[in-house]
Amino acid sequence: MATEYAGAYDVSTIPSDVAREIEIYEIQLGRVQAGQVEETLFTEFRLRHGVYGQRDDRSQMIRVKIPFGGLTAVQLEMLADVAEEFSDNIIHITTRQDVQYHYVDINNTPELMRRLASVDITTKEACGNVVRNVTACPLSGVCQDETFDITPYSKALSAFLLGHPDAQDFGRKFKIAFSGCEEHACGLANMHDIGAVAAVKEVDGEVKRGFKLYVGGGLGAVPHQAKVFDDFVPAEELLPISQSICRVFTRLGERRNRNKARLKFVIAKYGIEEFRRQVLEDRETLRHDPAWTAYLDNLDAYDESPLKAPTQLNGTSKPDGFEEWYQSNVRLQSQPGYAFVTITLPLGDITADQTRALADISRKYVKDTIRATVEQNIVLRWVTMTDLPALYRELKVIGLGDPGAESMVDITACPGTDSCKLGVSSSRGLAAHLRNHFIEAGVQSEIKDFRIKISGCPNSCGQHHIANIGFFGSSRRMGEHIAPYYQVLLGGHMTENASSYGLATGKIHGKYIPAFIEELTGKYTTERDEEESFTDYVARLGKAEIKQILSKYDKIPSYEEAPEFYVDTGDTKDYQLKTGVGECAGEVVALVSMKLEEADRLIYESGLNLEKGEYQDSAELAFNAMIRAADGLLTTVGLQYIDDATTVSEFRPHFFEPGNFFPGYGAHIFKATEEDASTFDHELAHRRVEEATLFVEESHNVYNRMRIKQEEEEESRRKARRSRRTRKPRVVKETKPVEEIVDSLDLKGVACPFNYVQAKIRLETMNLGQLLEVTIDDGEPIENVPKSLTNDGHEIVDTKKVGQHYRLTVRKGE
Repeated sequence: MATEYAGAYDVSTIPSDVAREIEIYEIQLGRVQAGQVEETLFTEFRLRHGVYGQRDDRSQMIRVKIPFGGLTAVQLEMLADVAEEFSDNIIHITTRQDVQYHYVDINNTPELMRRLASVDITTKEACGNVVRNVTACPLSGVCQDETFDITPYSKALSAFLLGHPDAQDFGRKFKIAFSGCEEHACGLANMHDIGAVAAVKEVDGEVKRGFKLYVGGGLGAVPHQAKVFDDFVPAEELLPISQSICRVFTRLGERRNRNKARLKFVIAKYGIEEFRRQVLEDRETLRHDPAWTAYLDNLDAYDESPLKAPTQLNGTSKPDGFEEWYQSNVRLQSQPGYAFVTITLPLGDITADQTRALADISRKYVKDTIRATVEQNIVLRWVTMTDLPALYRELKVIGLGDPGAESMVDITACPGTDSCKLGVSSSRGLAAHLRNHFIEAGVQSEIKDFRIKISGCPNSCGQHHIANIGFFGSSRRMGEHIAPYYQVLLGGHMTENASSYGLATGKIHGKYIPAFIEELTGKYTTERDEEESFTDYVARLGKAEIKQILSKYDKIPSYEEAPEFYVDTGDTKDYQLKTGVGECAGEVVALVSMKLEEADRLIYESGLNLEKGEYQDSAELAFNAMIRAADGLLTTVGLQYIDDATTVSEFRPHFFEPGNFFPGYGAHIFKATEEDASTFDHELAHRRVEEATLFVEESHNVYNRMRIKQEEEEESRRKARRSRRTRKPRVVKETKPVEEIVDSLDLKGVACPFNYVQAKIRLETMNLGQLLEVTIDDGEPIENVPKSLTNDGHEIVDTKKVGQHYRLTVRKGE
């Protein structure tokens, strides 16, 4: 039911075209609720209006576009009102400078959109297969190292592509970022579909503005570094070239396989030279659009001005805690006498009351010079130096005066299992735990510009690939229970516009992560060479040494010894106690686990070879890891390893095509069979290792799901058997006719546990009570197969020895 809103807003400020779009959305929402439109057809429509389904299936996440992160005091107040009225009182800043609301009733979404539109904020195309929010360096215009202020260009491209006909028919989402310089981490141009880095060039004696343009970057499960499209695209060509890039992407992009539908896969398939040729060819066909350059005539309109005159901090009285905050959260602007202040938002969250108070504070110290950042914080620009102590006091009062911006306590995390349907782990729970731990330990400022980033699944919404230490959610079966684990990624960094991506190095339990980080960063602070970065130190340390450190944290107590290890960080729900399985089934478990563990080892070795520059060996080991993992899964359907080709061939019908294995990761094994590893360079080998890591990780997940389902079925059968034992015996005896054996299975020469698995699968195709005749060998088979089938709920009606073999008659049970 829609909420009755008590707040006031000016409807007349909503542009007529925007009002009409919201009205159409409201009509479509009503039609789908009335059953006049299918939900599946409505899904993409609502996504393009920023409405995204949550994990609980009862509420929505609303994503709000904030181009280049720019905000005003009035907008902050409206964001606070909306959070208080329609959401859970929290405004969440994302890694794309968006705002997100969680737990919103879908019936309230039209009114929510109108209120935001009244202050020039939109949810349009914040989700869906369109151009997402255009991000930009939050320091543009005040940074000491920038080439020029990229704010007007980012805003112009965002407005130009919003709703543009050539940006409506993508196979997947499309992301754009701007940076004012090459060296810093503010813009992250290398990890976007289009990355625009400010550049200047002398043309006919005149210095012209333009952009070094990158294309085809992206994180996701398998990250790709962007390629240079052109070292210098003149400013007047920025919009038309971007339009042509969108058009070529629409034409060449994948349609059937959603997991291969990003621009990075187009670049990988066709190569940057061919892609560039097609874009430039398309550019020649475009009809001139005045919007391409109209904004260039009025660049001064984007210039900011301070509220107060410049001053110096010398002699100003400073409150307790100010110096630490000043060192971490304050940077001098390029304009003398002014600073920009980073307001640290733990987990990217700020309450409605804090947001209103921040709006009041901003009016007192700056004009509308507020920016959200890609690190989920907020920046106030143009603060005169003598105001810094007073500003700090007021921020402290409202709980926004924490130090540690862009340090190891300023941790990025995606929503994870809190609300995301794809979440494997509680990334926010781990981030909060780490932040509190490091603050209490007093180690937050020991390493400058150090980033920890956490994703709840491999999809990198928390940007774990570009962290100094990154984590993404995983799991590990320990006996009869599944424990929450995290994959550790090392080797990435945000500097130079995210020019290096990390690689998975092993798994670790969440409870051990603080100690692991402290050990590794402690080694860095004591062993680093002068000016050596953490990423360079990790590379010098080597994968073998990292693995040795991780091995200290490999073991966890059993569930009986410490059940808290089987609860995710920040959660309270315990895993249910699971019962055992039959001996043959137990052997299947051991064999599959062994093969999956072997796959993990091969992934590790492939990383070692990559580190040594042995790219072909690295790629081949990664492929072997996928083969071993697939072979492990095929063991569960009774298939023994013959050769690699057979494994790949059998994996397709048994796991990939039925949808039991996530297709985006399953496709990696088929792709690898078609590639020539002898031609691989570092980038291709790195990508193969990433793909194999995801394939093996998904194999673990698939097997864990199979085990859970199997154990639930066994518990159900046990309950059914107990129920049958309590029934009263029948008084009248009936003469039963001789039963017919409806199927037979010759398993002579088939070893344990494959004989049991094949018998189990054959019984699953039969009706309750039907008889199956199974012939097995003497020795282990006759000792184990009957026990395992009985444990599964089937009945061994008869056992006969025939020569060197045994013939079982098995009745299909429940």
